Amino acid sequence: MDVKTMCQAICKAASDKKASDIVTLDMRELTSSTDYFVVCSANTATQVRAIADNIEEELAEQGVPFNHKEGYREGEWVLLDYGDVVAHVLRQDAREYYAIEQLWNDAPLTPYED
Repeated sequence: MDVKTMCQAICKAASDKKASDIVTLDMRELTSSTDYFVVCSANTATQVRAIADNIEEELAEQGVPFNHKEGYREGEWVLLDYGDVVAHVLRQDAREYYAIEQLWNDAPLTPYED
């Protein structure tokens, strides 16, 4: 699966579980560790985990395993590392606090639309 298709699959899986404010950040010019971030928000820790689970399940069905997962138990910020794409699922208050989009404001940002 190419990275653009992977980004779309992650966005759709997040959207299917009612994630909000889903965006893709193009990191290719800013870091060598990954090509894209997909960032989305949820209202509760339970919803954060449900979104992360759905992303993991949908990509696994397409034969794409993740390399690493962090933050699942706490449910505040779950990171799913797929190598070229890293998915960040955050509770809304955590997203506002950590401000990933502002931290990486040089990265071109693309909002997801169903």
